[in-house]
Amino acid sequence: MPAPSHHHILIVTGPAGCGKSTVAKFLAERYGFDYIEGDDFHPPANIEKMAANIPLNDADRWDWLILLRDQALVSLKDGAKGVVVTCSALKKKYRDVIRTARLYDEDLDAFVHFIYLRASKETLLARVGARQNHYMKDTMVLSQLAALEEPDREEVEKLKDVDIIDVAGTQLEVQNLAKTAVDQILAKDGASARI
Repeated sequence: MPAPSHHHILIVTGPAGCGKSTVAKFLAERYGFDYIEGDDFHPPANIEKMAANIPLNDADRWDWLILLRDQALVSLKDGAKGVVVTCSALKKKYRDVIRTARLYDEDLDAFVHFIYLRASKETLLARVGARQNHYMKDTMVLSQLAALEEPDREEVEKLKDVDIIDVAGTQLEVQNLAKTAVDQILAKDGASARI
């Protein structure tokens, strides 16, 4: 595979329970990218709300989204060849905040790609219900699904910065789907570097 000519910020997205952290850690290790766990950057007030089964609103999320975008850019500035970030990015306008990373990148070579992990309500509830000592509860999954705006045709076909992965299969199957998607992203970038 030709070497990519740009830095890549991979945002692994989807509601709680879809497997963001598992897939993101796999991708970061496979490609030698930095890994950023989005949940680690929530302010205490957000975590308290979620633990109390109070859904986050847009105002709760704006600073968090900007912080994640900027943290990814800091990693690139510090020498990372790429970054994988977990972030639910439930709405298009949230994804748009992260899409602006290229505007804030000093070298203007940061490309943002979203890997959206699609799962059924039943799968998400079962996975979250099996978690131990985590602030995200079943009711929060339902509130996330109510707020969810899945990537639309414009994002997938016009912006071409979203890949949708079905997570109904085994962990290995999901990892293989994610790997194939990212391989194609990097191959396109490497091919464009030769033109």
